[in-house]
Amino acid sequence: MQKSVEPTAIRYAESAYMLINCELGSEGSILEQLKLLPGIEEAIGVFGNYDIVVKIQAPSLELLREIVTFKIRKIPKIYYTTTIMCSKLLV
Repeated sequence: MQKSVEPTAIRYAESAYMLINCELGSEGSILEQLKLLPGIEEAIGVFGNYDIVVKIQAPSLELLREIVTFKIRKIPKIYYTTTIMCSKLLV
C-alpha cells in the first residue's frame, strides 16, 4: 500500500515573506492573481505601511528568486516590494 503525503505537510527548503505596496483599490485583484502562482502559501491584505503580505515557499533559492522577481513583481499595479528571506525554520 502506497502512503500518501498531505500537501500541507511538505516543507520546502526555502521560504520568504514579501511585503507589497500597490495601487489603492487593487488589493483584491492582486490577491486573486497571487493565489494562482506556484509557491504562494499565504497572501493576505493588511492595514498599515504595506497593503499585502505574502508567504512564499520553494524547493530551491533559485526558484524562490524566480517567483519573487519574474512572477510577483511583474503583476500590474504593484508599486514596490520588500522581501524578507527566512534563514531557518525552528518549529
